[in-house]
Amino acid sequence: MPESKRTRIGLIGCGFYAQNHLHAWSDLKAEGADLVAVCDLDGAKAEAAAKQFGAKAYSDARAMFTAEQIDLVDITTQMNSHKALAALAAEHKVGAIVQKPFAPTWADCIDIVETAKRHGTWLAVHENFRFATGMRRVRAVIDSGAIGQPNWARLGFRTGYDVFKGQPYLAEEKRLVILDVGIHVLDLARYFLGEVKHLTCETQKRLPHVKGEDTATVMMRHNSGAVSIVESTYAARKIPDAFPETLLEIEGTEGSIVVGRGDKMQVTTQGIFFEENIGSPLLSWTSRPWHNSQEAVLHTSRHMLNRFRAGDAADTSGEDNLKTYALVEAAYEAAASGQSVKPPQWIAKN
Repeated sequence: MPESKRTRIGLIGCGFYAQNHLHAWSDLKAEGADLVAVCDLDGAKAEAAAKQFGAKAYSDARAMFTAEQIDLVDITTQMNSHKALAALAAEHKVGAIVQKPFAPTWADCIDIVETAKRHGTWLAVHENFRFATGMRRVRAVIDSGAIGQPNWARLGFRTGYDVFKGQPYLAEEKRLVILDVGIHVLDLARYFLGEVKHLTCETQKRLPHVKGEDTATVMMRHNSGAVSIVESTYAARKIPDAFPETLLEIEGTEGSIVVGRGDKMQVTTQGIFFEENIGSPLLSWTSRPWHNSQEAVLHTSRHMLNRFRAGDAADTSGEDNLKTYALVEAAYEAAASGQSVKPPQWIAKN
């Protein structure tokens, strides 16, 4: 695809978190993205988004694909609709960005990837934690060799913030914290330490009003030999609450990285210590405490746009995200069995 060609963007799902996607695409207009159509089953939501962001509104995705010449669609709906909407995009030869979690099941994720491959269409997953300013800075320090070879890490997303107020459907999910936010932290563990050989997991349900697990503790052995502990909970009871920050410690052969509350990164390298603020700046449409997550949406969307326009796979392509989703599947299996589990692998069909 020629770099000079503008990219026509469609967006499906105009709900709570999708507002950040809408703002991100608006900001990327100067970089070649034109948001031309938005769709939501709730026509009023679609109309409101269309009016605010200068797009055309639809309440039926098939009608949108039929009427509009869309190059790339951002699917920001709940996961139960991802498989059907991604298939619809593939049928219309439209590239697709699918919100995480990719789908409710491992089999559905594989179906989405294989459908895109069959139609020869571009596919990526909007896994945005690794695109956050702070997490990119952590990766840059690792890549610099400052801490040597990483060999141990603890990564945690622990909060008591009422995530159910903005997304009440989460309380009804039978697979909750691992699939909703733990998947982000598992992806970060892959991003920092590489692929995983096997893992164990313990889950808990500490909140009385939810159906699924609200707390998960995962321990993983990476192929490099490194060990990581990934924690996620919606049942923390701590003041001040770190929401929505990911806190971490990574130790290596030559030093360590610690990211604590308030976006403070502390680095020890060969006996020398320094501290750095790695938080995101406030944009015209971001606000605390969500600003890091909101800006990560912009960075993720920019990455997707640039890779799509160049005809290259995204860092979080559909195929790559299967490796993160495999950790989710393995975590649930390990929690149920009490055994160490190897992540499942996808073998592409010929």
